[in-house]
Amino acid sequence: MSRLQGFGNQLVAFHDQLREQIDVLREQTAPDGRDLLAHCLAFCGALTRHHTGEDDGAFMVLAEEYPDLRPVLEELARDHLIIAEALQRLEKLAELDPAGRKRELDTVAALMETHFTYEERKLVTALNALDDDGTGRLALPFR
Repeated sequence: MSRLQGFGNQLVAFHDQLREQIDVLREQTAPDGRDLLAHCLAFCGALTRHHTGEDDGAFMVLAEEYPDLRPVLEELARDHLIIAEALQRLEKLAELDPAGRKRELDTVAALMETHFTYEERKLVTALNALDDDGTGRLALPFR
């Protein structure tokens, strides 16, 4: 098996891309609801796919390889649900309420930053240590 070079570092790079995207949305002084909705659908979709991939893939591998990380992974999975609820509220507010839209966007950004910082601090080293199966995919030890 070969070493997955920098898988944890790739996670940080992807988080940075999401941070930049939400910063762009937040910097708009008075984002139009429809414009925000279009950007939100792309952003929310990317964040949701990222979290689903973690819950259904990487976190399962990490839990198997590093049982001591299970409480951290469970906490991160709970965070994913909280962030998903905030994203749903944001999508509902996108066309209706400019003030509520701004508050919810700030809420999503704060939740996301806290979650990403904790995840990076707890998981990057473990992710960088995972092996692949020679095809570039994570080697699931329980296959």
